[in-house]
Order: sequence, then structure tokens, then C-alpha cells
Amino acid sequence: LIFIMHLQEFVTVLVRDPRIQKEDSWHSYIDYEIFIHTNSICFTRKTSCVRRRYREFVWLRQRLQSNAVLIQLPELPSRTPFFNMNNPNHVDHRRQGLQEFLEKILQDALLLSDSRLHLFLQTQLSPEDMEACVSGQTKYSVADAILSFASLNRRFPVEDEEEKKGKNDADSDSESSSSGLGPSDDSISCGCKASPASEES
Repeated sequence: LIFIMHLQEFVTVLVRDPRIQKEDSWHSYIDYEIFIHTNSICFTRKTSCVRRRYREFVWLRQRLQSNAVLIQLPELPSRTPFFNMNNPNHVDHRRQGLQEFLEKILQDALLLSDSRLHLFLQTQLSPEDMEACVSGQTKYSVADAILSFASLNRRFPVEDEEEKKGKNDADSDSESSSSGLGPSDDSISCGCKASPASEES
């Protein structure tokens, strides 16, 4: 008797660990850890952890929708003027909504073929840098970006000393300074900082 094990493909996504991040003395926002564990051939890395904020999810949904016009994308948790980042119920309600959004998106083969989704889930690149990478304006490919981020072997590659080092390294190469994928691994930490403007947590 020959038993053929058919391995079912799976993608586990968790949105967890909300943290308040200070942008400056007036502005704060919340970001969330996105944890991916999968055996799917669609993914460059089988496990990953990145941090993203709400408005990056908004950007992702807009980009996916513009590329898949015929698909009705799931909604994000609504943007509310009464959202209070110090209210655990508000924060957890949003966290659950963001997780459900990703769970639904990851079930759609067409959406899974969008490189932006993979960069969003498995690197800390900003939306601008993800766009540049997908449109071929960077020296690195989508897979390079994901593997470079993973090679740090740290859950959260944001440390002040490293960011300073990263800025110095990146000065020699203007293209990589914005991408966070410059000449040394340390410079990847530049990609972890959210962009300065803050209109929504």
C-alpha cells in the first residue's frame, strides 16, 4: 500500500500586540504586529512579523482594489472620529477588523498574486517604497526585499542606535536611503519608521 500525503496549503495571519507610537510631541498612532505563518508556495518567507498602522491598511486596500476592479474587497474597520487609542475596546475592535480583512484577502488567489500585498505583509517598506519596488524603480526585487528584511532575524528591527547607523550608511546611496534596503543590513531599520505626517491612527 502506498499512502500519498496531500498537504493542505494554509496561511495563518494574526494581527496582534497593538502599541502606541509617538510621532512627535503632538501626534501618536497605534501600530499592530502582523504575524504570518504559511506553507503556501505564493510566499517567499514561510513566517514573518512586521508592524503596520491603520492608514497603511487603507493604502493597501486602495491599491488592491485598483488592480482587481472586478473583485469586491472586504471592508476595513470604519474610520471613526471617536476612535480613542487609550480605550482598549476601541483598539481591540480595530485589531479584530484588520485581522478579518487580511484573512479574507488571503483567501483570494488573484489578490495573492499582487506583489504589494507580499511587501506589506513581509517587509517594513513604506507605501512609497513598495510602489517603487513593484514598478521596478529599485535595485532590489520584491523577493530581495522580503529576504533582506527576514535576514535581520529580529522581530522588530527598530533601535535608535541602528537607525542612526543606517542613516549614515544610506547617505552614500540616495536610492537605497529611502528604501531602507541600503548597503548594510542595519539600514533596513530606516524602513520601519512610519512617514511623518499623521492624519489618522
